[in-house]
Amino acid sequence: MNLSKLFKEFYESEKAGGLILLFVTIISLALANSPIQSSYIGFWQYDMGGHSITHWINDALMAVFFLLIGLELEREIYKGELSDIKNASFPIIGAMGGFIIPATIFLLFNYGTATQSGAGIPMATDIAFAIGILSLLGNRVPVSLKIFLTALAVIDDLIAIIVIAIFYTKTLVWSNLLLALAVFAVLLLLNRLKVKSLIPYLLGGAVMWFFMYNSGVHATITGVLLAFAIPFGNGDEKSTSYVLQHFLHKPVAFIILPLFAIANTSIAIGSDWQNGLGEANSIGILAGLIIGKPLGIFAFAFTGALIGLCKLPKDLKWKNIIGVGFLGGIGFTMSIFITILAYEDVALINSSKIAIIIASIIAGFIGFMLLKFTLKPTLQKEI
Repeated sequence: MNLSKLFKEFYESEKAGGLILLFVTIISLALANSPIQSSYIGFWQYDMGGHSITHWINDALMAVFFLLIGLELEREIYKGELSDIKNASFPIIGAMGGFIIPATIFLLFNYGTATQSGAGIPMATDIAFAIGILSLLGNRVPVSLKIFLTALAVIDDLIAIIVIAIFYTKTLVWSNLLLALAVFAVLLLLNRLKVKSLIPYLLGGAVMWFFMYNSGVHATITGVLLAFAIPFGNGDEKSTSYVLQHFLHKPVAFIILPLFAIANTSIAIGSDWQNGLGEANSIGILAGLIIGKPLGIFAFAFTGALIGLCKLPKDLKWKNIIGVGFLGGIGFTMSIFITILAYEDVALINSSKIAIIIASIIAGFIGFMLLKFTLKPTLQKEI
């Protein structure tokens, strides 16, 4: 199977980034519960221009992360797994199950309560963590399984972005939203006029981010819109899209996502932290990620193949899809991101984060063990 150089770079950066995320999360939790707890947590809440450092990381730097996701999605649509409807239908259908079933399970426990807005929390997959865990299996993993997980996670994050835009916009300032969309329209016009220089797109993206930020719609949506405004061309190494995506891989994997993880896992864990795991919100998150994700991905993909909407790649078995389904239950980055948007109460946010971390660890471990025992080592060259 022919893989583009850019996909290999994306996979490799996410693989290393996932392992770094695990490391910095452990360090952050340790510092947040050490003798320097107060000063450490206080640092991330330090006021900068009316908002905390954590706020700027979540609203500004994460827009760059979504820009990279948008660029990867665009490439998948034009030249990758999603360019062929027959190939695309398998991860798309799997992803649909991976957000419908977890959200449904969450709502079974929380519908009609103050925490029902957290239904989006167990819907998304952390690309970096999931790929990082998969990479630990080395040459056991078929290329088609790597592509399936990557496509699944990218689609998952796109769905999460749509959910954020629709359901987590609390107040809407139409004038600013229209100005943001006007800037987007200008960038699309530049694309049509075949303007290839990155400078006007990046400057326009910054202006669009400002208006989007002040519109009430979460500003990270700007990243995805900007990605689709940037010229793709023929997708070769000289294309504007390729150059930017290539440049962003390492900063996102090794700076932006680790900063997000450190800032958002500075959680002081009290002696009674386990009590929160018995609350409906935490149960919904745990059940959604650990049970809902693999069940939804497998059930939808299997049903889709059964009725002829998609097909399982020849070198894969259904037990492999179950294993990857559990890796899809590693919500971490995106689940924490949605938690911050869904809730305002600090105690509820922290208990949700703890549930997300525990669920991600359990889902990741089960997925790893299932794949380890169901995949045989091969002589294929790793990507």
